[in-house]
Amino acid sequence: MACYSCSTTKKSQTTEQSVVTIEFNADSAYNFCAAQCSFGPRIMNSEAHEQCAQWIQQKFEQYGYSVQLQKADLKGYNGTILKSTNIIASPKPTANGQQPSARILICAHWDSRPWADNDPDEANWRKPVMAANDGASGVAVMLELARLLQQNDSVRLAVDFICFDAEDWGIPQWEEQVDGDSWALGAQYWAASSLPQQGNYQFGILLDMVGGQGAKFYREYNSMHYARNIVERVWQAANTAGYGSIFPYIDGGGVTDDHVPVNEKAGIPCIDIINYYPDCEQSSFGPTWHTINDDMQHIDKNTLKAVGQTLVQLIYSE
Repeated sequence: MACYSCSTTKKSQTTEQSVVTIEFNADSAYNFCAAQCSFGPRIMNSEAHEQCAQWIQQKFEQYGYSVQLQKADLKGYNGTILKSTNIIASPKPTANGQQPSARILICAHWDSRPWADNDPDEANWRKPVMAANDGASGVAVMLELARLLQQNDSVRLAVDFICFDAEDWGIPQWEEQVDGDSWALGAQYWAASSLPQQGNYQFGILLDMVGGQGAKFYREYNSMHYARNIVERVWQAANTAGYGSIFPYIDGGGVTDDHVPVNEKAGIPCIDIINYYPDCEQSSFGPTWHTINDDMQHIDKNTLKAVGQTLVQLIYSE
């Protein structure tokens, strides 16, 4: 994943919104995050990976969603065949067969990094990452949103959720080669298939590392390039919901992530809500990124709340 660089910009002028009173439950999202971690690292081709996939499917089905599993054998950077599963959850039609005319996509990756190759201790580089933040947090927010949408069905648009697989099998830092296409393999596969066109999505939002302690979310470069108007709407929703300090009107650098193939291959304007730590020497993605410390001890309910409530504000204001 590419590193951030940033520059300040003036706050954009947007119309006033009413504050949505539906509450995103950060405790519930935290528990969803912990449940994923209870399986262990969800690295590709592992038992924990398969068990967690079944659990995620069952949770979406519990909240009234139809789930499609898009399975594929994908090739990792070193030739390893990765048994990949994209988990696609769509709301069922109402009793009269009707669905909202507008449809959006919210997505996150659910696999774990197999190597803690950014750990300060080189002895940990080949250990798997628990991926509480870098993976589980995004899925946790989506599951809580699915639960809320089932309970509060006044929303005027349909929200699909996709858990992308094989995002974090990118080339480890000890390798000399650099290949941006070695990341986001599940998203690349989905974006090149016929499924995006079937969804007829107006736009998409990617959640990546949305539970870290003290996290802030800058406006990512590729998001601004492909879907600036969606960035503006989301950041305005954050400001209305009371989280403007966590979603500052500051531009960040470009990140290689799942939203890139969604934009470039599927043609769906998609933004990335991803944490940024401008003062962290170890990584601008934060001190736990790709380390053995990406665990539940470093998940902050306040961050989950800020992201989740922002999305609630957006969804119920559309």
